[in-house]
Amino acid sequence: MLSLLAATLLSQAVDVTVTTVPKRRGDMPSVNITFFETIPGFRLMLTRSDGKKLEQKGNGKRGQTRSIELVQPEGKFGWKGELTLNYSNGETGSMPLEFDTAIWGQLTLKTKKEDVDLTARKWPFTTNRPVTKAKLEVLMDTGKYAFNDEIELKDVKPGEPTSVTWPAAPGKVMMMWLKVFDEAGNFAGAEFWDWWIDIPHDDIEFETGKSDIRESEAQKLEKSYKDINAELVKYAQIPDLSLSIYIIGHTDSVGGKDYNRGLSLSRARSIAAYLRKRGLKAKFFYEGFGEESPKVPQPDETPEAQNRRAQYILSIGPPKITDAPFEPRWQKL
Repeated sequence: MLSLLAATLLSQAVDVTVTTVPKRRGDMPSVNITFFETIPGFRLMLTRSDGKKLEQKGNGKRGQTRSIELVQPEGKFGWKGELTLNYSNGETGSMPLEFDTAIWGQLTLKTKKEDVDLTARKWPFTTNRPVTKAKLEVLMDTGKYAFNDEIELKDVKPGEPTSVTWPAAPGKVMMMWLKVFDEAGNFAGAEFWDWWIDIPHDDIEFETGKSDIRESEAQKLEKSYKDINAELVKYAQIPDLSLSIYIIGHTDSVGGKDYNRGLSLSRARSIAAYLRKRGLKAKFFYEGFGEESPKVPQPDETPEAQNRRAQYILSIGPPKITDAPFEPRWQKL
């Protein structure tokens, strides 16, 4: 804050303000002198808290505003000094000045999804400079928030881990949002989700080497349609929540590895296409693991009905498949 102890004559001659935190990137703080009368000469002398000195001389006409740039590195600094005026009648006056300025670059928030501890209800993070508050939202699959409020942060130092917590609440965490703010109001944010459900279903039986869905198998997909739609309707009441459907195809080990992956991918697409055409209101993604993620491990070239299957997953984003043979390359239908 700017502290001014000015004589009446001096305060009638000029008004002094300080732009302590520039609004535009690349700008510097400044001392702004507005002249109510013509001043033949002035001298501004300031010392920055790191010892850097500034001296600026000039003059001003009535109605003019002079802005004197205070060049500084990123961070917060204190300034102390005085402004001296030479009046037209030959008299002089001085005004003591003491204030803080700050320049902040991009505020960054570093956090990893795997570091979020849902059991202990703790979200750790680091920032590149001090932050004074956080806004945390924790949405449960009941549709209610376990927490949705601001948190005061104290003594958060750059690069040092800190964390926010939230109270226990019924249900499972669906989504979490975190924003942190510095003293100038700049903010950085992150989001986290860890919710998906595997829809139980009867697997479609395909003809050997084919991916077309036979009429005799359509009843199975009709039931899956109803089950998935019921879940979508259930969670549609939660605002700002968008769910997607992920279909994964699998085969047994009869045939070549590349051939089976292509076949499983094609079958997963057929299932997704059927369900979307049936009217499910969601985004669809599909992938095929071929013979590489068997439910029942068998020697190569072994027919196994349990391995000719699919997974239907309802999720906020790409689900974490713990037994995936490779990182899924989801294709959007």
